[in-house]
Amino acid sequence: MPFRILLLLAGLAFTSTIPADVVKPALTEINVFASGRVEIEIRTSLEALLTSIDGRYQNTKDAPGSDQYDFFRQQSPEQLALSFQSFRPILIEGVELTVDDAPISLDIASIDIPQPGYTKVPRTSVIVLTGMIKGSRDSLRWYYPDRFGIHAVRVKLIDEAKDFWHWSDYQWIRDGRVSEPFPLNGLIKETFWFDVLTTYVEAGYLHILPLGLDHILFILGLFLMSLKFRPLLWQVTMFTLAHSITLSLSTLGIFDLPSSWVEPLIALSIAYVAIENIWHQKLSSTRLWVVFGFGLLHGLGFATMLAEFGLPDDGFLLALLGFNLGVEAGQVSILLLAWLGLGVWSREWTGYRHWIVIPCSSVIAIIGLIWFWQRLSF
Repeated sequence: MPFRILLLLAGLAFTSTIPADVVKPALTEINVFASGRVEIEIRTSLEALLTSIDGRYQNTKDAPGSDQYDFFRQQSPEQLALSFQSFRPILIEGVELTVDDAPISLDIASIDIPQPGYTKVPRTSVIVLTGMIKGSRDSLRWYYPDRFGIHAVRVKLIDEAKDFWHWSDYQWIRDGRVSEPFPLNGLIKETFWFDVLTTYVEAGYLHILPLGLDHILFILGLFLMSLKFRPLLWQVTMFTLAHSITLSLSTLGIFDLPSSWVEPLIALSIAYVAIENIWHQKLSSTRLWVVFGFGLLHGLGFATMLAEFGLPDDGFLLALLGFNLGVEAGQVSILLLAWLGLGVWSREWTGYRHWIVIPCSSVIAIIGLIWFWQRLSF
């Protein structure tokens, strides 16, 4: 069992340090207002659009346009906006919004491009399209070409005067298919708080399991040092308190740091906890405050993901609470799986530190240090 765990972590170290991007699916939110105005937000990688690299490539280095992709990744927002000018008409001609089988004319209203950050993680830009629906509106369909990549789409119906709104479920679109019809007639209604809460609990959970490898390794680093419930509970509590603070402050726009700072420091936090496991025979007196400090950094990382997913104008605080609960559920799941896979049978084992803590912490430390180096922006 110890050898298998070490082999698994070694595999993660190898696969996680390959210098490449993994292009995320685009997220499209179609906002339909009672007045007939349509506002479409497409969260995607402009660099991937410009080079026709999509989710089919597990490693962008395998794509034909990888060199050009890397070039665009290093451009400033102003430079990338100029590079994207020639693609604007291609985008408008490629996508298609139909209401009751009638095409709706769309225009690009704005493009929000973030700073490049560190070059190993794709940045997400937001393209806003606008249009107007005239006449009846029973159903809506959306087309996003296969060459633009895999994407998910949902519709939000809004009646501002009555303060009512309704979200549809996401549809995941592959192979260049047109979306299934989204019903529009009579669906504008008050959204139940439970729907908002469950949507964001799921988003928070998925951000940890299976998508949050850096957060998974950090939690495992905490777990390895002590199999006793009380010390582990205190560490997780401090981590939860800390990341809840910065997640809330960042999402509310009160405090934030650029991802070019946050992501390398998160990697360094993983390495630090693992190295401390190796250096100290038992938990140090400063461990809780170290975990709290690193939890503040991880909260800023959570906020970046939540910003990409989007938050409702109404039910903002409820969505924030749901996301946080989902993150906590993901962390508890990691601890539970670690306990069932390791803690149950090794609580009384005298060789636990020699055969488990030191080797596994060493691999986690190596992963964290390599990530730290990769994520530095020169």
